[in-house]
Amino acid sequence: MTPYAIAQAAYLVAALLFILSLAGLSRHETSRRGVSFGIAGMVIAIAATVWLVLVGGATDVVPIVILVVAVLIGGSIGLWRARIVEMTGMPELIALLHSFVGAAAVLVGWNGALYDGGLTGALRDIHHAEVFIGVFIGGVTFTGSIVAFLKLSGRMSSKPLVLPGKNVLNLGALVVFAGLTVWYVIVPDTRLLIAVTVLALALGWHLVASIGGGDMPVVVSMLNSYSGWAAAAAGFLLNNDLLIITGALVGSSGAYLSYIMCKAMNRSFLSVIAGGFGIAAPSSSGEEDGEYREMDAAAAASLLADTSSVVIVPGYGMAVAQAQYPVAELASKLQGRGVEVRFGIHPVAGRLPGHMNVLLAEAKVPYDIVLEMDEINDDLASTSVVLVIGANDTVNPAAAEDPSSPIAGMPVIRAWEAENVIVFKRSMASGYAGVQNPLFFRDNTHMLFGDAKDRVEDILRDL
Repeated sequence: MTPYAIAQAAYLVAALLFILSLAGLSRHETSRRGVSFGIAGMVIAIAATVWLVLVGGATDVVPIVILVVAVLIGGSIGLWRARIVEMTGMPELIALLHSFVGAAAVLVGWNGALYDGGLTGALRDIHHAEVFIGVFIGGVTFTGSIVAFLKLSGRMSSKPLVLPGKNVLNLGALVVFAGLTVWYVIVPDTRLLIAVTVLALALGWHLVASIGGGDMPVVVSMLNSYSGWAAAAAGFLLNNDLLIITGALVGSSGAYLSYIMCKAMNRSFLSVIAGGFGIAAPSSSGEEDGEYREMDAAAAASLLADTSSVVIVPGYGMAVAQAQYPVAELASKLQGRGVEVRFGIHPVAGRLPGHMNVLLAEAKVPYDIVLEMDEINDDLASTSVVLVIGANDTVNPAAAEDPSSPIAGMPVIRAWEAENVIVFKRSMASGYAGVQNPLFFRDNTHMLFGDAKDRVEDILRDL
């Protein structure tokens, strides 16, 4: 067998491992195995590529050295960042990684434009279209992911950017892109490639900047999809079947996840792609607009000691406080006292799909008591106590009761239906979406202020 044939066989094995990885990641119980399959597939893919370069007839040592050094540097940086990142920083890290895929697609596209391999006729025209489309997708992914990183990390305001005629700007950019693509296929001028690169970078920035902070989990998922399509475009340019397969897997699974999340948030899937649902929230400064009842840890412990059923609703605040371990201990202690304890997880809790599930799994919370929103909502009316730990927008009754709210129609966990609600919160400030929460002022709600980890530990001591 030739080195090329061996590499293609290795790519096929890697592709199968990536498919097994996605299948494993679809369930809590098999997720660790799924990650292992993904790692193994990537190791095989990189090893096969390096091996193909080394024994596939390369005569110049400089490109080989550059390739090996790039792999070592990139791998080292990846290991370092993965080891030190906190779970609260995972969403912005993933957004930043998406930007790298976009940048790579842009560079591969430019490389394909500069070195077209002497193609002629229809093949040359197809190649030019691939170059142009790949650069455009990569550019949108790059700057869009950078904006998502800046918003998620707090380096940029989470409020949506609302320019006059923003939808016209987005649609106009797409029309211009289509026209430039046809022009470039007919006349492959480098100036057109520069124009589409600038257009894509500007569009990517505007698309994500126009989306509010409350919708960022969907944006991260959508950018994941964009990065997959960018990788697939690079695969066509490089004639690499593995990149095409992997990009298609990532692109389609990311798009489907975004669709599921849009359904969970009562959003339009098409409007996500167009950056159309970044509508400014009303001016909710986070100031109080009602009377609330405050509770201390001792009173909360007394209430929990005499209860029969508890539902815990975690949110991003739990991740920030790193309270998952004392929360898991609290759940275990209550179960030991005969209390029925379950967790209710909103599809977009945190700032990344599955964020809360990973945190709870990290704290060894049993999978069978971690339920999705649709599984827990109907039971809340018969629940004695709901503990809302660091969640805000996902338990906001305005979504169900106030048609004028910017989150109107968004399915939420109906915590207010329980007999008692205890909200763990640092202050009365509004949530990430910038919308005040009427739950805080309900007659059956008590506020427990302070760091979530400290307050849960106080309750544990009192219990």
